[in-house]
Parts: sequence; structure tokens; C-alpha cells
Amino acid sequence: MTKTQEFTELLSQDHSRNDEQLFNFFDSLLPLTIDDMISKWKGEDINTGHWVSKELVNMNWYGKWYKNQLEAIPLVCFNQQGKLFSEQKFKGEASLWMVEYRGVTTATMVYDGVPIFDHFKKISDNHVLGVMNGKNTSGLPEIIQNGRYYFFHMKRVSNYPTDFIS
Repeated sequence: MTKTQEFTELLSQDHSRNDEQLFNFFDSLLPLTIDDMISKWKGEDINTGHWVSKELVNMNWYGKWYKNQLEAIPLVCFNQQGKLFSEQKFKGEASLWMVEYRGVTTATMVYDGVPIFDHFKKISDNHVLGVMNGKNTSGLPEIIQNGRYYFFHMKRVSNYPTDFIS
């Protein structure tokens, strides 16, 4: 069974009670480099009941855009006119770094304005699994909510479905 097939099966399961299955799968994946991440990505939530899920729905989150290591747009969202833009909810943009997480060094997005990290592992060449980690900060609920992490996945896209406005 490929990692893509395993992931499809994993998505069909209930993850509202704990993160163990998601972390077991995350730990089984290969790490990524910064170069692997340079692209436009369409993101999708994995429903674990984490507060970030609702927040991203409210923001009309589409995905992320990694132009290069130091130019990352973490919250590419739809505006009311249906165009994509950079939502500044988490106080700015981001950058990519190689960071050790759960014993493995992998590509990680670091937000510029808040102490939040998105760690990535490879499902396939064009599909990645992300887990959000970080420390609590004023103005936001707990990043690790009652011991639970926020998980999401992204697929590489060559073009956005509409214009991106600055």
C-alpha cells in the first residue's frame, strides 16, 4: 500500500478523540527539504476538532505559497470578491527552515509574527502532511489545545483558481 493509499484510509477514520493515528502516520513519512516546498499549495483540514479548523473556514483559507525560503505566504485566502490574498491574521508572513521535530529534521514553516511552526512530511511528491506546533501567545487560543495538535494536508498546484491580489 502506498503512503497516498494509507492516507486516504486514515482520512476516513474519526480523529476527534486523539492524535495517535495521525502522529503514527506522520512519523512514518519521509522528511522534506526547503526546495521540496517551494510552490503553491492547496490546503485541506483534517478534522480533529481543533480551533484552527474553524478559524481557517472563517478566513476562507485556500492554501499556502512558498516563493522561496524567506518569502512564504501562510494564509492564502479568498476575499469577498472571490480573489486570493494574503490574510494577516497571524501577524504577517513566514519563512521556511529545516527544524528537528519528533526526532527528524524536516522542512518547517515559521510564522513571522507568532511563535507557531508548521512541520511537513512527504505523502508523495505533490502531497504533504502538516502538523502545527508552537507556544501559546497573547490574543490566540492555545496552539496545542488540551494536548491536541492541528493537522492538515496540502497538494501542490501549478496555478491558483483565480487571481492573487497584493
